Amino acid sequence: MKPLNLIAILLFLSGAVWALTRSERTVREIQSSYFSAIAPFLKRGSQTEAYARSFLDEVQHSKALEAELATVNRDMGRLRIVESRYRELERENAQLRHALDFKKATSFNVAAAQVIRRQPTTWWQTVEIDVGDERGIGTQLAVLSNEGLVGIIDRPAKDRSSVILLTDEACQVSAKVEDSPEVGILSGQRGQFEGTPLLRLKFLSKNAALRSGQRVFTTGRGGIFQANILLGTIVSVEKGAEDSEALVRPAVNFADLGTVFVVLSKDPPKK
Repeated sequence: MKPLNLIAILLFLSGAVWALTRSERTVREIQSSYFSAIAPFLKRGSQTEAYARSFLDEVQHSKALEAELATVNRDMGRLRIVESRYRELERENAQLRHALDFKKATSFNVAAAQVIRRQPTTWWQTVEIDVGDERGIGTQLAVLSNEGLVGIIDRPAKDRSSVILLTDEACQVSAKVEDSPEVGILSGQRGQFEGTPLLRLKFLSKNAALRSGQRVFTTGRGGIFQANILLGTIVSVEKGAEDSEALVRPAVNFADLGTVFVVLSKDPPKK
């Protein structure tokens, strides 16, 4: 045993013998002084134990809340998926209702189709639709939406067809302006990539008296597009030395094409 430990034991025994040999009153005073001295430590220890128990309760409560939050998040994720699917079905239903209404209202013999492919590099030039020559689709047939002219069939295949859009400069249409004698050629413009591009109506008269908001329709000349199909509305007029040109906002929302209609005959059916 180390000397320091031995000395400590001897001191403790000496203190104990001294305390036990005192009178009862002296012993009680010693006990009272002892408990008074250690009381703050006992109280502090009790508080520490209470804090520890409270902390453990909070930890368990936090774990329960964390598990509940994880469950809520999973349920919210499922609800978002259901809501997204519901909105998609709602959108499809709206498109089908519009398609049915359009087929009832139009005087043309049309075949409904869905846009199934669209390349970012040719977004404003071409799209592919899900009908082809097995449905009687041929080249140079007009493609419409319930808003107006979309474009023209370019290359039909067995079960799909390529459509040149009105926003492509290769699609040229004989056009007239309502409440005006003005007639010109409408086409898309090259190099427009932000937002729905404007169309250009060329070969108007030098002093064309047009105003913003006037509607532009097909004339029916050329034997490709039927007459009186809406193309768009006048935005502005640019007068040149020999003729005038107008910028036209398309009637069709080319940024979001869904259901379209291919006109199967060049003339309206006879009633």
